[in-house]
Amino acid sequence: MAAKVGNQDSYPNRYAYLSKNLWSGFLFGIGFIAFFDEAVFHQLLHWHHFYDKSTTSMGLASDGLFHAFSWFATIGGLFLFADLHRRKALWLMRWWGGVLLGAGGFQLYDGIIQHKVMRIHQIRYVENVIVYDAIWNVAAAAMIIIGAILIVRTQRHLAPEGENRA
Repeated sequence: MAAKVGNQDSYPNRYAYLSKNLWSGFLFGIGFIAFFDEAVFHQLLHWHHFYDKSTTSMGLASDGLFHAFSWFATIGGLFLFADLHRRKALWLMRWWGGVLLGAGGFQLYDGIIQHKVMRIHQIRYVENVIVYDAIWNVAAAAMIIIGAILIVRTQRHLAPEGENRA
């Protein structure tokens, strides 16, 4: 496959930056899903705070730290994205796979570790929280599976040893 002039599709560059494409998407995915969680479930719906085992003030302070974390991850991922674009090494399918893997991984970690193991908050404080937990964790697993499929699909486009695809 020849490199396309004026496009991000330069095979040698994409190949050289395989892991950077994945990590850029992964960081962006973590940051985006954390931001979405904080904006929707913490601020708009008022279902929980990042840390619900103390006062409302402590919950709001923990939300602020969580928000800062989400922006650091998002901005870090976008800096890597910009660098990949500048180098004409951006591989969008691999990047989106990383986004979904990062978002799903963070959401599954949140749903299992933070909600059930550490019990620092629940998705929503209702009688039948298992329904919310199931939806939360199934959505996370779906993102992980779709992200993994996208990443595996990019593996099929890699050249065999010794073959130059430029």
